[in-house]
Amino acid sequence: MNNTEQQFLNDLDAKLWKAADKLRSNLDAANYKHVVLGLIFLKYVSDAFEERQESLLELFQNDDDNNIYYLPRDDFDSDEDYQQALRDELEVLDYYREANVFWVPKAARWNTLKEKAVLPIGSVLWQDDAGHDVKLRSVSWLIDNALEEIEKSNLKLKGILNRISQYQLDNDKLLGLINTFSDTSFTKPVYNGERLSLHSKDVLGHVYEYFLGQFALAEGKQGGQYYTPKSIVTLIVEMLEPYSGRVYDPAMGSGGFFVSSGKFIEEHAKEQHYDPAEQKKHISVYGQESNPTTWKLAAMNMAIRGIDFNFGRKNGDTFLDDQHPDLRADFVMANPPFNMKDWWSESLAEDARWKYGTPPKGNANFAWMQHMLHHLSPTGSMALLLANGSMSSNTNNEGEIRKRLIEEDLIECMVALPGQLFTNTQIPACIWFLTKDKSGKDGKKRDRRDQVLFIDARNLGYMKDRVLRDFTADDIRKVTDTYHAWQKGIGYEDISGFCASASFEQIEKHDFVLTSGRYVGVADAEEDNEPFPDKMQRLTAQLKSQFEDSARLEKAIKHNLVRIGYDW
Repeated sequence: MNNTEQQFLNDLDAKLWKAADKLRSNLDAANYKHVVLGLIFLKYVSDAFEERQESLLELFQNDDDNNIYYLPRDDFDSDEDYQQALRDELEVLDYYREANVFWVPKAARWNTLKEKAVLPIGSVLWQDDAGHDVKLRSVSWLIDNALEEIEKSNLKLKGILNRISQYQLDNDKLLGLINTFSDTSFTKPVYNGERLSLHSKDVLGHVYEYFLGQFALAEGKQGGQYYTPKSIVTLIVEMLEPYSGRVYDPAMGSGGFFVSSGKFIEEHAKEQHYDPAEQKKHISVYGQESNPTTWKLAAMNMAIRGIDFNFGRKNGDTFLDDQHPDLRADFVMANPPFNMKDWWSESLAEDARWKYGTPPKGNANFAWMQHMLHHLSPTGSMALLLANGSMSSNTNNEGEIRKRLIEEDLIECMVALPGQLFTNTQIPACIWFLTKDKSGKDGKKRDRRDQVLFIDARNLGYMKDRVLRDFTADDIRKVTDTYHAWQKGIGYEDISGFCASASFEQIEKHDFVLTSGRYVGVADAEEDNEPFPDKMQRLTAQLKSQFEDSARLEKAIKHNLVRIGYDW
């Protein structure tokens, strides 16, 4: 997007977060995120619904021979009848489902919330199906009613949307949030007099993602469990290129990998002049999450993006309650908790997933890896974020499992990441890329058998603040292009300190340790062409000048101390 659009989104983020953060005095981040994200969800589905209504209205009135939606004015006795027919057609549910737009009942539409929330408590809102008056109990009840109506009309969301009445928030605070969201143009936004090309899905999706990140920061370690840095998710998705097929994340959090996959497919479709909506139909997403709250957030996230999903019947422990036992996915991506200790159960002792060795009971790293391999199709590819220790540890069978994975030629690429990337841990991390087929039989890639690519990205990125590091788009492109060039055998070459292609024999010589630095070496130092006598003279003069500056500064400080009464 251009700078104006980016500035618009930044200003919008700040405005909405400031309004939402006022709830912090009443609720902690773990709870008020449900209130805010619930309202964002309602605003989005309502805006998307209204956008579809506007496009349908144009279709109904467009006299075109190829337009199957056209509703002729001549078929009606009066203009009043025609207008009523148009209104009736706009309430036909199938028109929305065919465009992958959630059906929003009248009681859940944003205009209804905005109009009814300002009424006195006890006011009659509407009549129910039995003809009884429905009265306003509170603003939180009005919001909960809207969420319930959406669940009734969209079975995929049954039991997903979190009710907010339990948090007992003042009507005025909720009304303030509703007004703030209402005052913001999510459809056809204008910024500094310029009409932006952003759609409501772009804007609301961005806001939802921003809020997930902010809540992760506000909650610290607990919140960080479901938030992977956007740049790392983007890096993994662009390296794997999940254009079509089944995509699985066994530790999905709020569904960040699926969101990035959807964006990637849309961009690819535009480049190839395909219809993005049609292209997205070629991919199906499967996920699992143990935390019930996060499981619901992920479903809401998919609904906002218009992504069809299967997250199992319920939240559940990935190892003990696999929600997709028969799944064989084309792409598997995950960022599970690092070095997870409390995961083992004796029921897992002879599990079929431990094909390459039983993982240690006190660390789930290689349990996650083998679970993902178990669910990978014979030609599938996967990416897994793990702590750096996974590349070299030899304790409790980890070294033997890693050796088996290398001997079976499953590992394709190792990427070492910089520190300070994650909100919830300072543990250095790496990305493992594995595949079950490196033969290149599909014709899209070369034969890569008995070879592993090592990329050392520890020196990439920038400090976005005093605590967190991040990748730029150029950093992501550098790593991705290197990986794809190596896979295809076109334009790749080893670069000291950054990337190296290693054979099985080389890895064996390093005792099957996969630390990237062992293979890429150190970057070549820049050649120094300055003659030594000239360099020595220049540096001596520079040092003399710095000593003189230091003496002047010391003298000035002593003078100022004497002036304010301190005897030096």
